[in-house]
Amino acid sequence: MSVQPPVTFERNETQSPPEYPRPSGPERAPASHAKLLVGAVLLVLITAGVVTFLNRKSESDALAKETDAIAIPTVAVVQPQTEPGNDELVLPGNLQAYIESPIFARTNGYLLQWYKDIGSKVQKGELLAAIDTPEVDQELSQARATREQIKAALAMAKISADRWANLRKTDSVSQQEADQQSSGYEQAQANMAAADANVRRLEQLESFKNVYAPFSGVLTRRNVDPGALINSGAQANGRELFDIARVDPLRVYVSVPQAYAPNIKVGMKANVTLQEFPGQKFVGTVVRTADAIDMATRTLNTEVDVPNKDGKLLPGSLGQVHFATGTSVPRITIPVNAMLFRAQGPQVAVVDKDSKVHLRPISIGRDFGATLEIVGGLDMSDQIIINPSDSLEEGQQVHVAKPSTGEAGS
Repeated sequence: MSVQPPVTFERNETQSPPEYPRPSGPERAPASHAKLLVGAVLLVLITAGVVTFLNRKSESDALAKETDAIAIPTVAVVQPQTEPGNDELVLPGNLQAYIESPIFARTNGYLLQWYKDIGSKVQKGELLAAIDTPEVDQELSQARATREQIKAALAMAKISADRWANLRKTDSVSQQEADQQSSGYEQAQANMAAADANVRRLEQLESFKNVYAPFSGVLTRRNVDPGALINSGAQANGRELFDIARVDPLRVYVSVPQAYAPNIKVGMKANVTLQEFPGQKFVGTVVRTADAIDMATRTLNTEVDVPNKDGKLLPGSLGQVHFATGTSVPRITIPVNAMLFRAQGPQVAVVDKDSKVHLRPISIGRDFGATLEIVGGLDMSDQIIINPSDSLEEGQQVHVAKPSTGEAGS
């Protein structure tokens, strides 16, 4: 039986791999449609997000603009008005004591007794209070005893110096020994002078235990009671004992507007009136002026002295001073609702050309009810805010409301 050799197959390198049938067109369509659908959904979402972002940004910008617009207040302004002047100038004046001084103790101790109280009329040199000074008394006793010791040492030094001077004449002692005794005597003299000065100082301090009035006047304040510890001088821990004021005559200080300053002359008469004395006029005299215009208020500080022998006028009062100026300068008036009352005094809020607020101090003349006379601090061209808010600040930006037809002439 013959064996046939194994049949081998050789691979033809040029033979292509078998081809498998591919899916037809209808089977691939779902995948393409899904991709298109996903892309469309993403595009819609992106578009919606962009639109939403732009809408929100637009709303945020509009809200920010509206907030900024609300933050800048809108104000109504008016300009000062002028009224015809008259030959009499009436200005407010502050009445002050002619001389006023606090009285401090000049020695340490305890208040024993006060002899005058507030409202007491005192004469110069009159006793006001007595102070107990035990420490000063002891120091004075010790100083006097020390002076007696030094006095005895001085007498002994003089005897020794004289004796050694006589012995030197007979050459019984050396010149150096004689000079030493002479120097000791001179030193004892100096010690005696120092002891005398110390005793006089303590005697002067002890004399301050009695407090006297430095000038005639009225006691306006008493700050201590018997038994209180008294510290000398006006240091931080010191306390004034009394306040004394000379009330005859009284000084009346007036701020005269710059326009009237040339008409104020030293020696001219001025009448002072007070609300509590209706119909009465107190005649005074212009005694001095500052001879300079205050740049802050554009006014001239003027002093009028008014006799006050009967004590009717009280220091610290507010009065009206009437000057016969002989000129008719127009008066500046503003509405009473344009005033600002703050710690710095009466002010008005003025708007500049850049719509910024400036708080300006003013000096008030007469009160006409609905309007006030302004004697310093304003110009006719100023724009003044009416009904100003208490929150207005210097340099704040504002919107100026256009005046209505009814307000244009006000």
